[in-house]
Parts: sequence; structure tokens; C-alpha cells
Amino acid sequence: MQGGCMSSDAGGAIIVFDGVCHLCNGWVHFLLRHDRRGVYRFASMQSEVGCRLLRDHGLDPADPSSFLLLRAGRARTDSDAIIDVLTGLGGPWRLFGALRLMPRVLRDPLYRVIARNRYRLFGKREFCMMPAPEVAARFLD
Repeated sequence: MQGGCMSSDAGGAIIVFDGVCHLCNGWVHFLLRHDRRGVYRFASMQSEVGCRLLRDHGLDPADPSSFLLLRAGRARTDSDAIIDVLTGLGGPWRLFGALRLMPRVLRDPLYRVIARNRYRLFGKREFCMMPAPEVAARFLD
């Protein structure tokens, strides 16, 4: 395990994602392209680090229907996590903060339907992605 990987120090954040899900990998690639400040670091839920982070925050690594974002000592899941990640990109992405006006009781069920059906809707890889050398330092596993 890399030093400091269990905290989101220096204003950084950790995203635990499903390393075999096509949708989740697309999300990570999107963030790597748009996170120009390098705020986000990543751990796949299939890794030891990702598994531990999920368990430490009350999520079952064997049945991950939640997205986990760790930032500034706080854990966020589901639609709150997605909104926080997007607004954290800055610039025009901050407009996604308006989604907070919609109550979580409406946002989270929609998120969970997509999360539970992500393999059927978007496909699944046999193995976790290998990050390109230029971004490998942003992955904790």
C-alpha cells in the first residue's frame, strides 16, 4: 500500500470504483481527462485498498451498489458522491450542483437502478483496467 493512500490529504479525494465495469471505467477516464488539478485518486473495489475502504465505510465489496467518494474526512455515496465529484471539477461542471435541489429520495433510487444494472446495460470486463503510465500515480492499487 502506498503511503497516505487511506486519507484524502491536501484537498485531494479518493474514488472507489468498479474496475471491471465498462461504465465505471468510462467515468474514471472522463475524470482523468477533466480533472486538470489532479484532485481525484482512484482505487478499484477489486483491490485490497478499495475493498478495505468500502468495508471501512459500511459498504459490502461483494455487492457494491454504491459509489464511494472520500474527501476532507467525509464519505459520500450514491448521487451525492456523483454531484460532489462533478462540482469538484470546477468551471462549468459546478452547474451540476443544482441537482442538489432535487431531494435524495428521488435522486438515489435512480442512481441505484443504474448501479444494480450496470453490467447488463454497459457490459463487464474480465480484468480490471491497467492505468496508463502517465496517470498510474493517481491509482492506489
